[in-house]
Amino acid sequence: MKISARNVLPGKVTAIVRGPVTTEVTLEIAPGVQITSTITSASAQSLGIKEGGKVYGVIKASSVMIATDD
Repeated sequence: MKISARNVLPGKVTAIVRGPVTTEVTLEIAPGVQITSTITSASAQSLGIKEGGKVYGVIKASSVMIATDD
């Protein structure tokens, strides 16, 4: 696999919540550290995503915002 994104996080699928249009996939990228992504259900199916499977979380964003209530 070759990809231009620099934020590629290898992980293991720990949870899948399938819906008719979208599927929520949770990855454990380090012990006790999880990220969750929502992808189309068609993509989840075509990628063959399964709990316990090894996948990559690819983050490509132009900005990350942080906010507080203070």
